[in-house]
Formats: sequence, C-alpha cells, structure tokens
Amino acid sequence: MTTHARRTVLAGLLGTALMLAGAAPVLAQAWPARPVTLVVPFAAGGTTDIIGRIVGQKLGEALRQPVVIDNRPGAGGTLGASVVARAQPDGYTFLLATVAHTMAPGIYKKLPYEFTRDLDPVGLVALTPNVLLVNPAIPAKTVPELIAYIRQHPGKVNYGSAGIGSTEHLSGELFRAMTGTDLSHVPYKGGAPMMTDLIAGQIQMAIETSPSAAPHVRSGAVKALAVTTARRSSAYPGVPTLDESGVKGFEVTTWYALVAPHGTPAEIEQRVGAELAKVLKQPEVQKRFEEQGVTAGNMNAQQLAAFIRTETAKWGKVAKESGASAE
Repeated sequence: MTTHARRTVLAGLLGTALMLAGAAPVLAQAWPARPVTLVVPFAAGGTTDIIGRIVGQKLGEALRQPVVIDNRPGAGGTLGASVVARAQPDGYTFLLATVAHTMAPGIYKKLPYEFTRDLDPVGLVALTPNVLLVNPAIPAKTVPELIAYIRQHPGKVNYGSAGIGSTEHLSGELFRAMTGTDLSHVPYKGGAPMMTDLIAGQIQMAIETSPSAAPHVRSGAVKALAVTTARRSSAYPGVPTLDESGVKGFEVTTWYALVAPHGTPAEIEQRVGAELAKVLKQPEVQKRFEEQGVTAGNMNAQQLAAFIRTETAKWGKVAKESGASAE
C-alpha cells in the first residue's frame, strides 16, 4: 500500500472514530423524543401509584415529554420489576421500585431477575411510615387491646397485603412473629383492593402505607392504632408508634425509588436523577407529600445503591426469622 493510500485509510478511520465518539452526546441531547414509561408495580389507587403519578407528572414537565404510568400489579411487585428488567435500556422505561423489591429475594425461592444486577438505581423518591389499621368492628382502641383480641380469636383475624413479598406482608409477618399471635395472611394485587376489603370487613387488619391509608383514617372508615416508624408521624396526630405500644424494636419505613434497566445510558440516568432531585424540592410536590404523610427522598444513585444492599440484607434476615415465603 502506498503512503498516500495509507494516509487515506487512516483519515477515513479517524473520521469514523470521531463520528462514533460524537454519537453518544447527540443521542443524549435528542432524548427524550417520545413519551417515557414509568412502570408502577402495584394496582392503581395504592400508595406506589399515588407517588408515581405525583412525581411522573412533574418529571414529564421537566423533560418536556409525558411520563406515562403503566400499572403492572402482581407477585408483590416482582411482575413489574421483571418487565422493566427485560425492557430495552434506551431511557424510555423506568420502574418505581419499593422496599418490597428488597424483601422479595428473601421471600421468593426464584425470581426471573436479580434486582441489584438487572436494574440501575437512579434516585430515592420518597419514604413513608406504615400504619397499623383495623376495621372499626374490631373492639380494640390500642395495640395491646388488639393483641389480646387476636389471642382470644386465634387464626380468625386476617391481615391483608398488597401481595406476597410486599411491605404490608413483611410488616404483618414481623408483627406476628414479635407478638406471638396467630394471624392469617390474605394477599391482594395492590394496596387499593386490599383497603376496599378492609373497609368492608372482609379482612380485619392491615399494616398499610400512609398515603393509601390516610384518607380512610380521616374519614373514620378504618382505625389507626400505631405507626411503624421509630418516631411518630405528623400525618397521624396522637397515634403512637408500635414500639411505644409495647412491640419493642418494631420499625419499618417504606421507601420508593426510581430505577432503570441495566445498561441505560449513563447520561440519561444522570439527567433523570438530576431532574428528580429538582422535582422533589418543588413546594407543590412537598405539600402533596406532606398531606400524605410522605417525606421526599434525598439520595443520589450511589447512595441509593448502598442503601438497597443494606435493605436487602435486613429483609432477608426478617424473612428467614419469620418464616415468610412464597411457593
């Protein structure tokens, strides 16, 4: 090959390399060119759905493309997680993950995905207490009275959850184990249908997330006996913690986080994380969260990754000690 020919080939290769190097920024700048899907892995009307719609609307405004909520309930949130884990990592599909996704590995013998491997953390969205609720027909005004009632009616008090492996499920199992009571678990496909049956008296008890519970507590449709966090919640004035109520050491905080399919371009994940942080500081969002007893998240992707690892280990231990499992 002549010197001239070699120079021509090298120039062509260099030009191609420069074009490829510039492709990622161009693609990142063009994103999003169409609506973005946010998969909510529980039924419409529940807490995850409420938080997803509040944040999704504001993220859509920031990105100048609609954020479409796609409810995929089932299997304690793992069905929706599986959908996102298999989705194209192109920045057009995200999951609103919850604490349930760190509970699932200790509950399910086999999952079609691995949470920490197949999904990338983007940012923590919110945290909220769970609330111990009973149907008004239950003659208990305090947690000790409820425990006494359950012991007087072994196996006849049913508690509901948003599905096997959900935060309501593990909270209920933790309560059962720590109080030594005989409770029966009734799983649903989300918090909303579970609340409907609790109000109707089809089940007698639930340890539900605050946003789903709050309006029904205010209306008197259900009674709130305690919150699950270490401190009392401003959303439930006068309602004690479970620890205060005699179930010493009981503490559960439900959280929600934005995650993406592994392999989603870093530029997109970083932009969504940055926009999410701005959305969570908006006064309107904070006001709506406060009304629901929710605290805005404040973790970036790296902090969230470490938090998820800690939560997975914690709930794996709880599942093992309580004996909770899914066939």
